[in-house]
Amino acid sequence: MSFDLAARLAARRAENLYRQRPLLQSPQGPQVVVDGQPLLAFCNNDYLGLANHPQVIEAWRAGAAKWGVGGGASHLVIGHSTPHHALEEALADLTGRPRALLFTTGYMANLGAVTALVGQGDTVLEDRLNHASLLDAGLLSGARFNRYLHNDSTSLAKRLEKATGNTLVVTDGVFSMDGDIADLPALARETRAKGAWLMVDDAHGFGPLGAQGGGSVEHFGLSQEDVPVLVGTLGKAFGTAGAFVAGSEELIESLIQFARPYIYTTSQPPALACATLKSLELLRSEHWRREHLQALIRQFRQGAEQIGLELMDSFTPIQPIMIGDAGRAVRLSQMLRERGLMVSAIRPPTVPAGSARLRVTLTASHSEAQVQLLLEGLADCHERLGPEPGHA
Repeated sequence: MSFDLAARLAARRAENLYRQRPLLQSPQGPQVVVDGQPLLAFCNNDYLGLANHPQVIEAWRAGAAKWGVGGGASHLVIGHSTPHHALEEALADLTGRPRALLFTTGYMANLGAVTALVGQGDTVLEDRLNHASLLDAGLLSGARFNRYLHNDSTSLAKRLEKATGNTLVVTDGVFSMDGDIADLPALARETRAKGAWLMVDDAHGFGPLGAQGGGSVEHFGLSQEDVPVLVGTLGKAFGTAGAFVAGSEELIESLIQFARPYIYTTSQPPALACATLKSLELLRSEHWRREHLQALIRQFRQGAEQIGLELMDSFTPIQPIMIGDAGRAVRLSQMLRERGLMVSAIRPPTVPAGSARLRVTLTASHSEAQVQLLLEGLADCHERLGPEPGHA
């Protein structure tokens, strides 16, 4: 018996689900070079335009000159440096929580937090559309795992009634493929009523949302009692890399003791923490970035609706255009690329079957003129592709 990998790959191609890595040959930004082709990109998560910011780059260089380029060891051995500690304190201040803990990636932060908090005999309840890292963490925890209907506090309440042991409710703050925001006040109300804890992964909320860029929790004005476990990633609006968990003194100390993805990995480069400290300063102080981004979102939604595109309910930088058929979504993405516009087609299993889409993401580095170019391209390609077979 052997693994028939060739057959699996052929089947994925036949279903229009085969993935390929575009080769980026330029820094992140609206204007990129991908596979040798200059493109206007609307598909990265650098929401505030900080990934290639000169001050952030200089902070990285200065950090590397002072601290070197490697973490050297795990945080618990000799890898926890002064820049790491300073960044944790700054992230705690941003989130209004006593402490924060750095992780190397968002996947590791989610896996570490969930598996450290619940296990056999406990319960973890998750939104059906949560990010894969959250779903994997719930399954790997060993706790009783169940999913409630998307953004539905009534569905959550019914599952809470049957929960046993320590119960952790887990949701994205902003859903990465739909762009909608979780109804955190309602989820927090149901969770607290049952003595459970709410964990929010706000990877796509930090930066664009909240008066100070503090994300969906700040947007709703919720407290640590409402959201005891708050996760954020640094590779999106912060423009760098890594992730963090913020919460109480007891939570962070528990993660240091029990979160295996934290304990058993080398720390991120100290220079990266220096760069993130600068990006965090810009995220909090340069309010024009969020204001400009919101103006672009309004411009895009108004223009897309005039074209007749099917948008999803989102006021965030994630603006999916619902297509349905995976092959059709890929074709539309290819047509846009031929016009010099890069917009990713998102297909199953990333999204449910029959809900393939173009995932448009807007950033503070885009201009109104660039968004208008996108709208003109979408209008032309949408008309040329014609109606879906079977639709008038």
